Amino acid sequence: MSMTRSIFKRELGSYFTTPLAYVFIVIFLALNGVFTFYMGGWFEREQADLQPFFDYHPLLYLFLIPALSMRLWAEERKSGSIELLMTLPISTWQAVAGKYLAAWVFSGIALTLTFPVWITANYLGDPDNPVIFASYIGSFLMAGAYLAIGSCVSAFTRNQVIAFVIAVVVCFVFVLSGTPLVLDLFKGWLPQILIDTISGMSITTHFNAILKGVIELRDIVFFMSFIVCWLMANIIVVEMKKSD
Repeated sequence: MSMTRSIFKRELGSYFTTPLAYVFIVIFLALNGVFTFYMGGWFEREQADLQPFFDYHPLLYLFLIPALSMRLWAEERKSGSIELLMTLPISTWQAVAGKYLAAWVFSGIALTLTFPVWITANYLGDPDNPVIFASYIGSFLMAGAYLAIGSCVSAFTRNQVIAFVIAVVVCFVFVLSGTPLVLDLFKGWLPQILIDTISGMSITTHFNAILKGVIELRDIVFFMSFIVCWLMANIIVVEMKKSD
C-alpha cells in the first residue's frame, strides 16, 4: 500500500508541476459554463436545479477524460521510463492503481471547482441539494469509469494521440449502448433480456439513474465493477508490454 501511495503522490504532483493541470481545469470549467448557461439554457429554464449542468457531463467527459488519461502509460513507454518504473520494488497492480487513483483524484478536484454553479443555484432559488449531491457522486463515478478505459488503452501504445482516439471511441460505445437509438436497432429480433443487458452495460444508463437523486447499490456496483475490470485489463496489458 505504501508503494501505491508513493506512485499516487508522484503522479498527482506531476500534474501541477506542468501547465497541464491548470490548462485542463480552465478548459473543464469553461466548457461546463458554456454547456450549462448557453447550450443548456439554464437561466431561460427558470428552475433552480443543475440538470443542464450534469446532462452534458457524459459528452464533456467523452473528450476531456481521454485527454487526461492518454499520457498515463503512453508517455511512460515513449520516454522509456516504464522500464525504470518496473525495476522498482513495486508490483504492476500497485503502479496501475497509483497512477489511476492520481488521475481520478485530479478529475475530482476539477469537478469540485465547479461548486460556484451549485452556490449560484442556491442563491437564485431553492434547489433539491440532496439530488445535486447525488449527481456529483454519479459524475465522479462516471469520470472514474472513463479513466479506467483510458488508462487501459494508454498502456497499448506509445502514441498519446492514438491512445486518445481509441479511448474516445471505446467510451463512446459504452455511452451510446444505452440510448434509444441503439436499443431500437435490436428490438424485434433480440430477446428482451439481451436488450436489457446491452442497456445495463451503458455508463449513461446508470449515471442517469443517479441523476434522479437515488444512489442505488446496483449503480454503485456497476461503476466499481466496471472500473475494476478495466484496471485488471490494464494490469494484463502492462505485463504483456514489459518486453516491448
